[in-house]
Amino acid sequence: MGLIFVFLPTNLYPQDSAQKSLKTYLIELENEFNVKFSYVDEDLEGVTIIMPDDASLDDILAVLEAQTQIKIQKLNERYYALAKKSLVNVCGKVLDNFAENNIPGATVEILDGDVALVTDIYGHFQLNQVPRNAALKIRFLGYVTKYVPIETLLEKGGCPEILLAQNYEQLEEVVVYEFLAQGIIKETDASITLNTGELGILPGLIEPDVLQTVQALPGIKSIDETVSDINVRGGTNDQNLILWNGIKMYQSGHFFGLISAFNPYLTDNVSIYKNGTPARYGDGVSSVISMWTKNDIDGDFFGGGGFNLISGDVYGQVPINDRWAFQLSARRSTTDFLDTPIYDSFEDRAFQDSEVTNQQNQSVDREFDRDITFFFYDFSGKLLYDINDDHKIRLSFIGIDNDLLFTERNRETDAITQSLLDQTNISVGLQSQNQWTSRFSSNLNVYFSRYNLDAESVSTDQRQVLFQRNTVDERAAKLHTTFDVSDTFQWNNGFQYIETGITNFSDVTRPPFNSKIIEVIRNYAPYSEVSYRSFEDKFIATAGVRANYINNLGTFSKLLFEPRLNINFKLANYVRAEALGEFKSQYTNQVIDLEQNFLGVEKRRWTLSNDAELPITTSKQGSVGLNYAKNALYIGLEGFYKEVEGISTSTQGFENENQFNGEIGSYRVKGLEFLINQKGDNYSMWLSYTYNKNDYTFEDIDPSTFPNNLDVRHAVTLASTYNIRNLKLGIGINYRTGKPYTEPDDDNPLDTLAFPLEINYQEPNSSRLPEYFRADASATYSFQFNRRIKANAGVSLLNLTNRKNVLNRYYRVSDADEIEQVDNISLGLTPNVNFRVSF
Repeated sequence: MGLIFVFLPTNLYPQDSAQKSLKTYLIELENEFNVKFSYVDEDLEGVTIIMPDDASLDDILAVLEAQTQIKIQKLNERYYALAKKSLVNVCGKVLDNFAENNIPGATVEILDGDVALVTDIYGHFQLNQVPRNAALKIRFLGYVTKYVPIETLLEKGGCPEILLAQNYEQLEEVVVYEFLAQGIIKETDASITLNTGELGILPGLIEPDVLQTVQALPGIKSIDETVSDINVRGGTNDQNLILWNGIKMYQSGHFFGLISAFNPYLTDNVSIYKNGTPARYGDGVSSVISMWTKNDIDGDFFGGGGFNLISGDVYGQVPINDRWAFQLSARRSTTDFLDTPIYDSFEDRAFQDSEVTNQQNQSVDREFDRDITFFFYDFSGKLLYDINDDHKIRLSFIGIDNDLLFTERNRETDAITQSLLDQTNISVGLQSQNQWTSRFSSNLNVYFSRYNLDAESVSTDQRQVLFQRNTVDERAAKLHTTFDVSDTFQWNNGFQYIETGITNFSDVTRPPFNSKIIEVIRNYAPYSEVSYRSFEDKFIATAGVRANYINNLGTFSKLLFEPRLNINFKLANYVRAEALGEFKSQYTNQVIDLEQNFLGVEKRRWTLSNDAELPITTSKQGSVGLNYAKNALYIGLEGFYKEVEGISTSTQGFENENQFNGEIGSYRVKGLEFLINQKGDNYSMWLSYTYNKNDYTFEDIDPSTFPNNLDVRHAVTLASTYNIRNLKLGIGINYRTGKPYTEPDDDNPLDTLAFPLEINYQEPNSSRLPEYFRADASATYSFQFNRRIKANAGVSLLNLTNRKNVLNRYYRVSDADEIEQVDNISLGLTPNVNFRVSF
């Protein structure tokens, strides 16, 4: 669309001339010049003209035609015919309606056309040969856009004045908080949003890894330092609902949880809910982590790539035209052909993280040679199609893969054992996003997700081969609608159908054993939710309910109602309060196998509730909080109570006599989360503290109440970031008290009457591991090759002090019929570097 500057003389039409109805003036001309004019009355209705100066009839008619854009045709010496022109010339003058000042540079364009110009220094404009039935769109920064039919201007005659109203916007009180680092925002509904494209640096991170970043938030930690075992307010990882573009993900990590499987450079934003979850989210009794990739067709190509000491990746979005675009990202590890310091550290953590001592507290050296071949890759894509501005189609897909071949040889006996593992996740989703009216919109999401874990273990003499397969097939259709009842009320409704099938297959060659269990659950879930925002957001509330009808194909069926509540209101200047509550449920769980299976590499298998050995897990949670923000200082305090029922000892990772029995129970956690964050123009400092008291209740275990396996009472983080132009620095320390574990009985540690020998334990979780302490640092530097190509280099150090933190401790009986203590040790000093370019 071209823009044309037009300068018109200010005296084209005399501003002080008298105006008169055209029909009246034609009667005067008929009497004066003895002529007759024929016309259609409605064509001249309301048309006024500026009285021309005295002149000949031909000159007067020429002036009238120019003023009115009505064609005047001479039929003979006495008769004339008047008719509207289909193409006309139109002019005007754009003014401020307050002071009536000229507005130069205002854009005047034909609505839905390709003709446009800007007003001259006097606010004048003129358009020639434009459709008479068209309308003008007149806009200027700071003014309300105005739409004027051309016919209206013609009826006024001459070059009429067009007044624009100034655009006054009411500044809203800030009710969202950006804390810790740039791009981390606490929303009014207490959720946390990560805008990954804007994320600043965090200690120990040089890339915006989504699942590592969330662990910087109070109440979210990983007790075993992984992204595939995130603990939110004392819950296990399978109690987190992880969504990618609306698709439920059953695999979230690489390198057995040490690296996130989601490319952050096409991820646009991430929402984290710990309580008060919207009714459209089912599942995940502890939290929801919802990731969305970029969703707009910008018209320009963008992309980039980079590498670190573990992997390399590329990504990009290619516009096909103004309606189509395609996104693609791909990453592959270098671990199968390149040894680096961080790979060695990760390898020790994943495969050789055990320190073994005997009953005399002497180190037990196991003389083994290990040969490890491991690699991973992931890819994702998205096809974007805008039917128009209001209706859009999105097709997303993602693939994740981990492959391992692990061979171990005993140096003394030359015995060889071998483990193979292949872990994949393939998901495809289709979305239809529609804005039907200015107040009503809908989103239809249909997806298929498949997770598969194949694991094989070959014994020393190769006579026994153990093969296990865990497969999850899930297909879903979800409809969500939004209706803006008014400026203050919004009504959300939806319906979801989810079918989840899980297969667990085991095959042992010696002794012969074969088991194949297939279970399917269908969930039908309507929901409704109302949101209210008062003037200036002094009071914000959302209330909703979700109904889950869960059917296990004839085995059992249940109808569960889940109310949700989320309230946020202004308590005083700079202080807002919040109250949240929710009921939730889930029927997918991860059973944790023995540490010894597959050399401890992968111990988790997805399974479905059957309402007997493994019931549906349900939760109730309530929390209240206060938020203070003034002059870049943020203080947040939140207390919560959560009760989760229907858990099994087989999903909790017990490593004592209770690990096999599958008792059903519950846990209750009371907690407090505190955060203080001071930010400046180039720095951010924060201190966070979390208190949890997390206790199990299992009626069939003595005692029935004892500390949860994830009962970490106190956790403290102290961190700071600093920006010096293009250099970003981050350093922080993490401290927490040790988690519980169960020791053997002091007086009678071994049951010698059992075969094989069994360990007699003390009361469950009556002992605690040593305290955990880790210091991390990171630095990044950004620069530009040219105006288009940007680059970034970074270095990070995890565990600066190289402290050996004990993450887990369990006991086993050795071949010599002695009890051995096995300690799983944290990452040691782990350096990493990266280099990236974007354009």
